[in-house]
Amino acid sequence: MDYQVLLPEVIIAELVFQVYRSGILTQEHRKQLRNLFLNYNLTEEDTTAINRIFHAIRRGWLRIAD
Repeated sequence: MDYQVLLPEVIIAELVFQVYRSGILTQEHRKQLRNLFLNYNLTEEDTTAINRIFHAIRRGWLRIAD
């Protein structure tokens, strides 16, 4: 998927879906998150979705891949 032409909301929704479906936050996912934080002014809804990923990692529901 070409993430350069999509809106941040679409990228975040797809990212959250991929992470929850696989149960793993990959290095590529982390790069995408970093890019979103650095290059876009995220909405509260977007920030909440990302925070849910981090909460799930802390709870052990998701893993981080090396």
